[in-house]
Amino acid sequence: MKIAIVGPESCGKSTLAQDLADALKAPWVAEYVREYFAQKGTSDYQLSDIVAIAQGQLAAEAAHKAPLLICDTTALVCKIWAEVRYGHCPAELAAHYRPQDYALHLLTRPDLPWEPDPLRENPNDRDYLFNLYEADLKASGANYRVVEGSMERRLAMALEAVLAVGFSDGS
Repeated sequence: MKIAIVGPESCGKSTLAQDLADALKAPWVAEYVREYFAQKGTSDYQLSDIVAIAQGQLAAEAAHKAPLLICDTTALVCKIWAEVRYGHCPAELAAHYRPQDYALHLLTRPDLPWEPDPLRENPNDRDYLFNLYEADLKASGANYRVVEGSMERRLAMALEAVLAVGFSDGS
């Protein structure tokens, strides 16, 4: 079972992924974009880079065979990134977005303070981006739950949602 954590920039996705993985004693896949740009040596990018990042994210997920995997971002993030930045999502990238591969998407509401980061571009558009994510999840029929509030509240909401989809932590 894979749990996806998606949403706008600076909304606590990485922290939630780590906290949820710790709470459930499950592995997690970090967002591949940071590794990609570190290897590239620059954060300048083109549409082809976004496609490569989606491919790398999926490859990192495929490397795990655990019964539960927490995914800090998915190809959905790349799809929306391409649509916002370039006005479209190429077919090659769209093919990587398979929302039904995830038992649950946790969509992070942009109600945490913005934290600057060299890889973040949209400090003023987080509500707009949140709406794009939610519309896409609804249109795809993906199972999702919005998580919001403090990091503690987000974790509690996430744990409740994961247990509701049938994962038992054995306790």
